[in-house]
Amino acid sequence: MKPIDVMVVDDSAVVRKVVGAVLESAPGIRLLHAVADPLLAIERMKQAWPDVILLDVEMPRMDGITFLRKIMAERPTPVVICSTLTEKGAETTMAALAAGAVSIITKPKLGLKDFLSESAEELIAAVRAASQVNVRRLAARVPSAPAPVPAKLSADAVLPAAADARPLLRTTERVVAIGTSTGGTLALEEVLTALPRVTPGIVIVQHMPEKFTAAFADRLNGLCQIEVREARHGDRVLPGRALIAPGGKHMLLRRDGANYHVDVIDGPLVNRHRPSVDVLFRSVARHAGANALGIIMTGMGDDGAAGLLEMRKAGARTVAQDEESCVVYGMPKEAVKRGGVEKSVPLKAIDREILQQLGVR
Repeated sequence: MKPIDVMVVDDSAVVRKVVGAVLESAPGIRLLHAVADPLLAIERMKQAWPDVILLDVEMPRMDGITFLRKIMAERPTPVVICSTLTEKGAETTMAALAAGAVSIITKPKLGLKDFLSESAEELIAAVRAASQVNVRRLAARVPSAPAPVPAKLSADAVLPAAADARPLLRTTERVVAIGTSTGGTLALEEVLTALPRVTPGIVIVQHMPEKFTAAFADRLNGLCQIEVREARHGDRVLPGRALIAPGGKHMLLRRDGANYHVDVIDGPLVNRHRPSVDVLFRSVARHAGANALGIIMTGMGDDGAAGLLEMRKAGARTVAQDEESCVVYGMPKEAVKRGGVEKSVPLKAIDREILQQLGVR
């Protein structure tokens, strides 16, 4: 099998060395180029084009976003942003995601050598996920030994399954729960910007590192008719509001009388993610039941597949983004395979499913 050829573009020699070592340690991945800026990258790409690009955003001579837009216009290629974990950097990274990058890997300001041992798995997983991106869909939507794999925990680690779970009766309050990962930032933008102000309350898990979810929510809030914000513990789920789980925290739905709220909590990685879609979906199944609509969208892996099935068994309607419109048809595919999906629809139809299936006209 052909290895995944990766190019690293970063003005830090230390980053290039450390990230390069991580990539070269992974079976099936080959470090094709490691260069200091986009102009050097352009020259190297004339010789051999990479399958995946790991890209910094703040560099001399040409910034990463300009380079990214150039690549997407000329020859769309999966790009993973490698960015420092800061609020300022998060704003810039959101622009990169809007320009077509598929995911984010955070790099520390200090202690880069520790990054080699602590974040190797995350980096390698991001590269593998990017290599499976549907490049045609991406283009259409754009203006040594491996590290040991930790145990993959289920939603039981955060919210144990209820032995006597029964579907809840329908009420007037409705909730939409959305889970997504690779390719999800642009997909969510397309869905949420199409929704009118009169929309059921929405809770969202988008796999994203901490500090970046706030900037992502702020960006969407400026584009949408509905209110979009990063969730805070105790926030009420209201019509016309979408709450995005903070990076590094799990988000659960709970019901107090006739009202829905969210709990934002710590906890172990579930399906190697925090926040986890399975954790959110299980809580929605338990506390909203038939009053909910579950939607699983583009993303790598299987997070959310088990939880969506629990939602369906609890009486919720369930929808998956179809393969043709996904950047990565991983999470929806697994949800369909497990029987958790009633209906698969194109991305452009998901906003209508939200309105029609929950009784909003």
